Amino acid sequence: MKIKITKQSGIYTLTSEQILPISLKEAWEFFTVPTNLDKITPDEMNFRITNNPGSETYQGQIITYKIGIFPLVKSNWITEITHMVKEKFFVDEQRFGPYAMWHHEHHFAEMQDGKVKMTDIVNFKMPLGLFGDLIAGKAVKNKVKFIFESRYKILEEIIK
Repeated sequence: MKIKITKQSGIYTLTSEQILPISLKEAWEFFTVPTNLDKITPDEMNFRITNNPGSETYQGQIITYKIGIFPLVKSNWITEITHMVKEKFFVDEQRFGPYAMWHHEHHFAEMQDGKVKMTDIVNFKMPLGLFGDLIAGKAVKNKVKFIFESRYKILEEIIK
């Protein structure tokens, strides 16, 4: 499992890499079905999509969610798919939600052995500037890391 988080200028950057034993076409088809996000998000997040995004991701798409940030604390979250190149990458950006900034790049690369290297790059910033970072930065950083560690394990189980 390759997951790391760095911080620069108040912005956290999580990078996660995972090798999937499926073709590029299969990986793209799985990760661009919006409802599959439910399948790879840990239950502890109380995550659910609240609109009807359809069966395919496309540039300009808006997806709305409810997500449990902390026990008993839920937040509405709205993201937009801002960039997309088929079977290469797509980007979702927060339009409204718990972060001051959220920019998530999903990259897919076919390897020589036919497997797929999936790389997630997430840049996020806490609300309320330095105050928000001091109050909740470490907890949120750990929560985001937990989500991606959980996704890694879930994907190991469901994609064989």
